[in-house]
Amino acid sequence: MKANVGSTILSNSFDAGVEVVKNSTKGIKIPKIGFLFSSEKYNHEELLRGAKSLETGMKIIGCTSSGAIMTPDGIISNEEGYAGMLVIEDNELNLGIASSPRGNDPRATGRKLAREAMLNAGKKFSPVAFAMFATPQDEELYLKGIQDEIGEVPMFGGSASDEKMSGTWKVFCDGSSYEDGCVVAFFYTTKNIKNIFTGAYNETEKMGIITRIEDDKTISEIDNEPALQKYIEWTGLELEEAMGENLIINATKYPLGVKTIQGDLLAVRQPVFGNEDLSFNVNTKITDKIAIIQLENDEDGLIEGAAATAREVQEDFKVGALLLIHSAYRKLCIGERIDEDFVAIKNSVGDIPFIVVFTSNEYGQMNHSGATIGGLSLSFTGFSE
Repeated sequence: MKANVGSTILSNSFDAGVEVVKNSTKGIKIPKIGFLFSSEKYNHEELLRGAKSLETGMKIIGCTSSGAIMTPDGIISNEEGYAGMLVIEDNELNLGIASSPRGNDPRATGRKLAREAMLNAGKKFSPVAFAMFATPQDEELYLKGIQDEIGEVPMFGGSASDEKMSGTWKVFCDGSSYEDGCVVAFFYTTKNIKNIFTGAYNETEKMGIITRIEDDKTISEIDNEPALQKYIEWTGLELEEAMGENLIINATKYPLGVKTIQGDLLAVRQPVFGNEDLSFNVNTKITDKIAIIQLENDEDGLIEGAAATAREVQEDFKVGALLLIHSAYRKLCIGERIDEDFVAIKNSVGDIPFIVVFTSNEYGQMNHSGATIGGLSLSFTGFSE
């Protein structure tokens, strides 16, 4: 297996597509897949048209990133546009890709994507792993639809983001891009694909039972008390710091967690909006009658968490390439120390080709926990040499 990473900061969308492919395929004879991540500033149809114009034959999948990407060359960002691509060549790898707009039923869309991806790979059976990139809101439904067709298969990926997390994101696959949709890549190989999915937060002793929800993303009561009031008691935030959009910024250091049944995975639930009735919204789906734990971390811990996860994904096998999906909101909390985040990751990775994308939500699993959607998380994937 060979891998390479390239990037561009050209402002013209078509030219940027050409340059990012040229730079990322250096030394690659038969590229199989390119993981492409970019600024929302581009015309993505033109970006993809430029990328495909080189007729490399590789399959392309990816999404927009929040404010920057990281490659071995550093933090890549530019107000007029930037893009980066991780390209993998492997004779043993067979791939199938598929993409679709949301449609009226995202779960049905997920089933369609799974069937099309298998067909694209020339297979009639489940892959060993799959990548998924979706626009925020219906990730869990796309995942359920895919699992309807192929069962519980290891997965990795993330939700598209943008510079201000304002909804100008896109996902893309080969020549198509969507502002509301999902794209997948199915992997058929005998080689190891290892995913580490973690929030890398510390558990506190503060926990409670969700006793009422308004909908699947709004927590109304914890321990039969107004949910936002309970959250404020746990964290020490002032009420004004937890109201409205203030919550999403101030909760980055104090998110919530839900453990899987056997405790192998602590899925992070990110408070995003405090409501006047003292309920609050979270970034991913939630239900009532489950325990929720207050988590915490600071900038030092967030930076070390990324470095430690990059080291962990390399344990036990020889890694040839790394796809590092990193929460955009963690990046926002790290703020001006983002250079330290890059150095910590780079020191952990060494000479392995890698790319970091900053996403709205992250996907993965730990120790057969089942595929999970979370926020404020790291989904770091290593591809075996």
